[in-house]
Amino acid sequence: MRQGNYLFTSESVSEGHPDKVCDRISDTVIDAYLAADPYSRVACEALATTNFVVLAGEVRGPESVTEELLIDKVRAAIKDIGYEQEGFHWETAEIVSRLHAQSADIAVGVDAAGNKDEGAGDQGIMFGYAVRETKELMPAPISYAHEILRSMAAARHASPALGFGPDAKSQVTLQYIDGKPVRATSIVVSTQHAESLDQETVRELVRPHVLKTLPEGWMCDEAHFYVNPTGRFVIGGPDGDTGLTGRKIIVDTYGGAAPHGGGAFSGKDPTKVDRSAAYAARYLAKNVVAAELAERCTIQLSYAIGVAKPLSIYVDTQGTGQVDEEKLARVLGEVMDLSPRGIRTHLGLNKPIYARTSAYGHFGRPAEEDGGFSWEKTDLVEELRRALA
Repeated sequence: MRQGNYLFTSESVSEGHPDKVCDRISDTVIDAYLAADPYSRVACEALATTNFVVLAGEVRGPESVTEELLIDKVRAAIKDIGYEQEGFHWETAEIVSRLHAQSADIAVGVDAAGNKDEGAGDQGIMFGYAVRETKELMPAPISYAHEILRSMAAARHASPALGFGPDAKSQVTLQYIDGKPVRATSIVVSTQHAESLDQETVRELVRPHVLKTLPEGWMCDEAHFYVNPTGRFVIGGPDGDTGLTGRKIIVDTYGGAAPHGGGAFSGKDPTKVDRSAAYAARYLAKNVVAAELAERCTIQLSYAIGVAKPLSIYVDTQGTGQVDEEKLARVLGEVMDLSPRGIRTHLGLNKPIYARTSAYGHFGRPAEEDGGFSWEKTDLVEELRRALA
């Protein structure tokens, strides 16, 4: 984002939002295959509507991952989200699978053979971003929007009688002065709720989750604190609105504070650079900022299908860099192998770690011991400092 004085807004959606339900389902399928064979190939889309789910896409993996196994795992995912409603229930929903074998034409271009290294699964451009606005080095508006909903979801799972439903959205507008966030000017939260709750009751249930998320003194005035602006939100999730995999790509990344290459993440195994290279770009940008080489950093990578190495590495530190950007781009390509195989090996991506990424953002989350969110590590800091000394 630019320097100067301005307002900036980002939104998040909960795990029970219909599109996020589909992202969770698609990544549940990915995890099932990678748990059985870490080199499985999967591209899975999901559609969810009133008590009905469709899986579609291409797979190459072990026969032990049966249609029945996948349907059981999808039901478990819907149950975990919390859907036990008449219009969408984990136990009674009809689930249909139309997954089929991966195209041989794609496989021949992507697979390693002879002296040919494994190629990118598709052409495309991917972006990574980091900024010194939060301890996670994420843009503050999307970080706070995610955290409000994550806090509400934790309360819902711990106390179902509270009255929150699984489907929710948040929107945070922050005021920036001299390029730095200083306070919220408006907060919007829409949450599915029990029929017995009125709008004012829901408002007061939401309030503590907003207050504990924002820094002290940042809360907007009452006139700009909007909770369920339409007044009622009882019917929600796929019963209220059809969901599809991959429709919340800005929610998944930086809330609009940085460019987006256009490709969704969920439902794609890590040979697909839409996912793995976007994770690598975030990893590199975060390490640049963590190494104090810039206050903010945007990185773009580009690929061609069947070609191993990126076609370009672009770095933009938006006037905050401590080193030459051309040199920095060259060094980034040296400290990390940015081929699809190199990214997966460096970040350990051939693991069943993806269902957990499907809500509340793929970035700004703590790296986990089993390899989840490995792209959030800052273990390149010293190497970058030495290379650029």
